[in-house]
Amino acid sequence: MKIEARELSKIYGNGENRVVALDRVNLEIGINDFISIMGPSGSGKSTLLHLLSGLDRPTSGSLTYDGRDIYSLSDRELSTFRRRRIGFVFQQFHLLPVLTARENIIMPLLLDKKQPDEAYLMQLTELLGIGDRLGHLPHELSGGQQQRVAIARALIAKPDIIFADEPTGNLDSKSGGEVMKMLENIWKRMGTKLVIITHDSQIAQMAERRFVIVDGVLSEVTVK
Repeated sequence: MKIEARELSKIYGNGENRVVALDRVNLEIGINDFISIMGPSGSGKSTLLHLLSGLDRPTSGSLTYDGRDIYSLSDRELSTFRRRRIGFVFQQFHLLPVLTARENIIMPLLLDKKQPDEAYLMQLTELLGIGDRLGHLPHELSGGQQQRVAIARALIAKPDIIFADEPTGNLDSKSGGEVMKMLENIWKRMGTKLVIITHDSQIAQMAERRFVIVDGVLSEVTVK
């Protein structure tokens, strides 16, 4: 699946209160791309992720997935599209506290009235090192384990792309490093496109294609 953003802009307010959060961004995400987008707080990197993933709509510009403009979809159609084609990993784990790790992981499938592929679920959780933690509630897991559960949830529907927004932001350096290695391993083994938003240069350097964003303007800095 090829993703193309053309002249994407996001503007808030009018007149003196006008803020350009994203300024005419162009970006192509190809098959098996691993992309990092780095920028300081307020640079527009999270705004860009929200637009690329269909969580928000732009002021102007287009975003196509295999030639289909996803902003032309209704809110309900777009929600279904995201659930089936896109995986999300956030700084906050967003696990439901009353559900076990397994129940949290398979929730996207249940919302789609589907049953999990048990063999795939086992493969995924073993790869992430949480196969023996599936019966535990979130508060019984470490921060690193909770983020691994969140990653498994993002991958359970076998999405075309994973968007990760500061995925190590709530973790200590050791756990954060382990989570990033797992994301990199998943990208290599499963062939899923991966886009990571970060302010950490070490994490950004792990990607094959690297971008920086400053004041809403995106530039590629990958050494060719």
